[in-house]
Amino acid sequence: MHVQEWLETVPPLAIYLLVGLVIGLESLGIPLPGEIILVSSALLASQHGEIDPVVLGACATTGAIIGDSIGYAIGRKGGRPLLAWLGRKFPRHFSEGHIATAERSFEKWGMWAVFFGRFVALLRIFAGPLAGVLRMPYWKFLTANVLGGILWAGGTTAVIYYVGVVAEAWLKRFSWLGLVAAVLVGLTSFLVVRRKAKRIQAVHQEAELVGAGD
Repeated sequence: MHVQEWLETVPPLAIYLLVGLVIGLESLGIPLPGEIILVSSALLASQHGEIDPVVLGACATTGAIIGDSIGYAIGRKGGRPLLAWLGRKFPRHFSEGHIATAERSFEKWGMWAVFFGRFVALLRIFAGPLAGVLRMPYWKFLTANVLGGILWAGGTTAVIYYVGVVAEAWLKRFSWLGLVAAVLVGLTSFLVVRRKAKRIQAVHQEAELVGAGD
């Protein structure tokens, strides 16, 4: 069963709690499909009036901020042995190569790595624990965490919700071509920040390779 089809069978309150919990656990450092759950729930909200997009966005934002903060506290207490343990438990996500890449990003960009990491799946999982392991000052982490959480979770909810509303209206008035156009316009605006985050990461990796070659 598709995620959205399953969500249609779940009461609105349970969806709010599920979104907040899954995103919170993902932000804490557990590899979960937080973005998929959020996008599916936002699309569902655009089709069913029982789900309030404002409440949905607030739950997603709260989960993201709290999850990252807990991850920071765990990382600060657990240190590098924690990363080694995560590598054994989740080798696909916490391999030595992934950890090294994320660590270089943090050393280079500091709190901006936390902020833009929200828009990159790998860094979204690493951000909290790694910031704690690297002893980033908490006020810097919290600032980037709150701003990134609001922009990513709240922004994703708003964009996907309004894309769904516009797409449904166009579908009634025009055709499937209108639906495709509406989705493309909405997703393009949503992906702008994510592309910027990935571009920063790519530039950093290229600089590291050049420095290693010298």
